[in-house]
Amino acid sequence: MELLEILGYVGALAVGLSLGLIGGGGSILTVPILVYLFGTEASEYAPAYSLFIVGSTALIGGVQKYREDLVDLRTFFVFGIPAIITVYFTRHNLVPAIPETIHLGDFELSKRLLVMGLFAVLMVVASVSMIKGRKEDDNEKEEELKYNYPLILLEGIVVGVLTGLVGAGGGFLIIPALVKLSKLSMKKAVGTSLLIIAAKSLFGFIGDAQRLDLDWSLLLIISALAIAGIFIGNRLSRSIPGYKLKKSFGWFVLVMGVFILFKEIS
Repeated sequence: MELLEILGYVGALAVGLSLGLIGGGGSILTVPILVYLFGTEASEYAPAYSLFIVGSTALIGGVQKYREDLVDLRTFFVFGIPAIITVYFTRHNLVPAIPETIHLGDFELSKRLLVMGLFAVLMVVASVSMIKGRKEDDNEKEEELKYNYPLILLEGIVVGVLTGLVGAGGGFLIIPALVKLSKLSMKKAVGTSLLIIAAKSLFGFIGDAQRLDLDWSLLLIISALAIAGIFIGNRLSRSIPGYKLKKSFGWFVLVMGVFILFKEIS
């Protein structure tokens, strides 16, 4: 077993660990792990594999949060349905329609650079939200639920398209939206976000399973490690404040995002 492969398996465990500890962030590492450590093709297969890994891991975590009464099902349906529809359309129709080379005057943009460049930008955005994130109050009271339907619909569509294009769960977009647009407490926003991520990721993956020749052995091994990580993360989250880890993880994601951007451009 090569060193890069070993690092990839450790990274898969870290993906689940982060999802369990802070409710997001880990999925943003799945595509880089697949591309740079396992050598997975970047524009089609890595996002597809990421959708399955992130979706199955988030589903396990979401079910755990539901049992702890930390999921709001009404918010799940209001936000989740447009995201699910959009991510399936993106993976099944939009991604296959993108040409391998896009001509922009004298400049040629490859499909790989488009996907990985967009992914790197999302990593930077995600890192800023984690670094600047506020300290969650464990005794935070939940306000009366109020829905800004137009903004929730728009946010669901945007998250669905981005998830479909790059294979990230989008928790760093979903959680703030649920807190601000649905007035959920932070803990319920995290639990509800996990179920939304699971649903839209797995539905998006259906579009890929119908048209790609997938390496199921690799996919299931990485998913199993990520799921093990989320069990560990959920247990640790009861004793370790997530906000303390979120800033450190945010700086790591920022460095990774900048590295990927420069590597792909060069």
